Amino acid sequence: MGSNKKNAYDVIGDIHGYADKLLRLLAELGYRERDGAWRHADRQAIFVGDLIDRGPAQIATVNVVRAMVDAGSGRCVMGNHEFNAIAWNTPDPESPGEYLRPHRKPSNRAQHAAFLAEVEGKPLHREITDWFRTLPMYIEEPSFRVVHACWHAPSIDWLRARCSAVGALSPEVHEQGSRKGTAAFSAIETVCKGIEVALPDGVSFHDKDGRERHEARVRWWDPNLVTFRQAAIGPDELLERIPDIPFPVEKRPSPYEGPPVFFGHYWFTGTPRILGSNAACLDFSVGKGGPIVAYRWNGEQTLNAKNFVWSN
Repeated sequence: MGSNKKNAYDVIGDIHGYADKLLRLLAELGYRERDGAWRHADRQAIFVGDLIDRGPAQIATVNVVRAMVDAGSGRCVMGNHEFNAIAWNTPDPESPGEYLRPHRKPSNRAQHAAFLAEVEGKPLHREITDWFRTLPMYIEEPSFRVVHACWHAPSIDWLRARCSAVGALSPEVHEQGSRKGTAAFSAIETVCKGIEVALPDGVSFHDKDGRERHEARVRWWDPNLVTFRQAAIGPDELLERIPDIPFPVEKRPSPYEGPPVFFGHYWFTGTPRILGSNAACLDFSVGKGGPIVAYRWNGEQTLNAKNFVWSN
């Protein structure tokens, strides 16, 4: 592979097992398959995580991304689905016969079913989840950042002090991160899923998997969280049900003021768009028929919607 130009990256959103859309996007971006990996002459791809679950080509997706990481033509951070996959396949040392992500809970298996259909009972299952363990929780460069769901400074600081030099979790931190009530759980949940706040009394909604929720993820990148409706992330039908009443000051996250940050996770819909001059979400609901989205970043500190590329 040719040497990468400085500040020439293609940040790619959630894939969820849709290898066909990923390959079309890579081709559109100018990547070509050579010596077993997709490569670009002078750019590098960065994946925001959630490679698996939901789609029809789980192993194929992992193989494409893994080959690119091994070849140096790609990088990838851990998403909540990779974290959950590791926990599903890791015995719980405190509960013999159980796993860190309990198999007996029907919703856990339902969320993970597409991946399990391809790997369960095979040596490849352990091989892939061991590779997931090597993925960093975030990428932090002087001029940009990549995280799966939320750049939350206290959580990032907590993880930075406990991750390897490349940002990967140790088995001990991963185990603690699977147990509610621990500092590890709080940090990993925030970075991989976002900041969540309780909705006003009497307000709830059903998420994309049909579960009733009394909390909502909030727009942590937005400095103007004045009302609950403005603060919440979700489909229009959810936002219409949330009262347009003041969002408590004590619940507002500190405004994000760092360099451009790229993330996924939130199942946006419609035409890809910039969320702020320094924030771009790249998840536009591939698992519900949406596109896989990339942002072509060339070092600019003010992001531009013209740099989005996507594959349906």
